[in-house]
Amino acid sequence: MANTLLMPKATAVWLVDNTALSFEQIAQFCGLHPLEVKAIADGESAQGIKGMDPIMTGQLTRDEIARAEKDPNQRLKLSDPKVRVPESKRKGPRYTPLSKRQDRPNAILWLVRNHPELKDAQISRLVGTTKSTIEQIRERKHWNSANLQPMDPVTLGLSSQIDLDMEVNRASRGREQAQPVGDTLLPAALTERLVPAPEKPKDEDAELDANAVFAKLSALKSKNTDNDDDE
Repeated sequence: MANTLLMPKATAVWLVDNTALSFEQIAQFCGLHPLEVKAIADGESAQGIKGMDPIMTGQLTRDEIARAEKDPNQRLKLSDPKVRVPESKRKGPRYTPLSKRQDRPNAILWLVRNHPELKDAQISRLVGTTKSTIEQIRERKHWNSANLQPMDPVTLGLSSQIDLDMEVNRASRGREQAQPVGDTLLPAALTERLVPAPEKPKDEDAELDANAVFAKLSALKSKNTDNDDDE
């Protein structure tokens, strides 16, 4: 938090009435113009303002006032505050630079198409837009719908990947996973049953042995036939 003077005009009224500081010194300390301080001293300005003692508020010390009264060229120094209060962060929609605002409709279209589970409030937080704009893009009623192209808001620099993942996880929490639609692959156990077992290779040696046996039988048969003819 910046160290600034509280109620500068009321402080100037008090310094004019209770010190011998010059108009320039009071003006410099209170952030006023010397003519304003002169008008206060002449009663032409700040007539309804009650003076505020900077010593009581801890913003000025008596020694500092005495030092400045002795030398008109000296400047009053504001005392360091004893307690520093951090500045409260203002909560509101995300600020989007002017150079990137034209890309917001493209980012909204990308979020609507790729993450339909996101609510309008979540999209608004991510890219800093309004619900009416989201509805127009979702229903294709936006004035520039014909020229919009879906673009990742992270790539465009409108949102961080961490924020996007957090919103998607939050929106997906408690939702049932969508069942696959259309043709899908069969389980491995089922496909193993459908595939026929490969044929075993024939034993060539056994085939050769069978041919040899048939050849011997044929030879014996022809021999017996010759013997019968001789008789």
